[in-house]
Amino acid sequence: MKKIIILIPVYNDWQSLEKLVEDINLKVKNINCKFSIFIINDGSTEKYDDKKYSTEEIKVEVISLLKNVGHARSIATGLKYIYDKEDFDYVIPMDGDGEDRPDEITKFIESTDYYVEKAIVGERIKRSEGSVFTFFYVIHKFLTYFFTGKNIKFGNFTCLPKSVVKKFIIEKSSWNSFSGSLVKIEKSFGSIKSTRGKRYFGPSKMSFLNLVKHSLSIISVFKLNVTIRSILFFVIYFAIINKNISLITIFPLLLLVLFLFIIFNLSNRENIKEFDASLSNIGDVRPH
Repeated sequence: MKKIIILIPVYNDWQSLEKLVEDINLKVKNINCKFSIFIINDGSTEKYDDKKYSTEEIKVEVISLLKNVGHARSIATGLKYIYDKEDFDYVIPMDGDGEDRPDEITKFIESTDYYVEKAIVGERIKRSEGSVFTFFYVIHKFLTYFFTGKNIKFGNFTCLPKSVVKKFIIEKSSWNSFSGSLVKIEKSFGSIKSTRGKRYFGPSKMSFLNLVKHSLSIISVFKLNVTIRSILFFVIYFAIINKNISLITIFPLLLLVLFLFIIFNLSNRENIKEFDASLSNIGDVRPH
């Protein structure tokens, strides 16, 4: 029987988490696997009721971090913890607000028989956000591909075999970007079609600024590709405008320099020493 861990980072979104745990319990009860849920409490400032997240069928544990480290680093810490402490075959990281749909857990489990020992990603075929956000998300994907050569159509909603988790927790870029790091360490993936769900409660926390930071963090994982492609762009563009140089024509090059500065600054988040010491940020682990 396969042992599956569902890993959920949470920051103050306890009402949504309660609904998610209920839905997961309903969706997986007829699947012939042993499931457990590990909740990464990312330094939440709001208290939660332990009893609301317990189930008779699934083991649930809450890992509370002493300080908030953000979504990607919460997942990275959780992966490191379960690799060191738990026995499992696959782990499924997912958001705690309903935007990653529990219905699709079944698709992941079924796909493990076909994609043996491969990471399986949830490729987004439909999103639930408005048209403005969707437009900027398309821009994000275009820029990521243009500067890195990588077509990344997934987030953290994936299904990772233990062998991939082993590689993930020794890769420094995992401390910066989940999807960027996964593309860096794995050459090929299995995939399922995934529809972005709607939040159970409240508005989406993926604001425009968060989307920009998310996009740039992914790109920064591939800073060598970015540098090479930026130099090529600089040379070609400068050859085009060299007889007509003005503040207007040179402005794109100034933006490119600023872009490279931000990318290299973000790449400094790839700190393997901090990642290795991430378990020291765990305050307590509570079984429910």
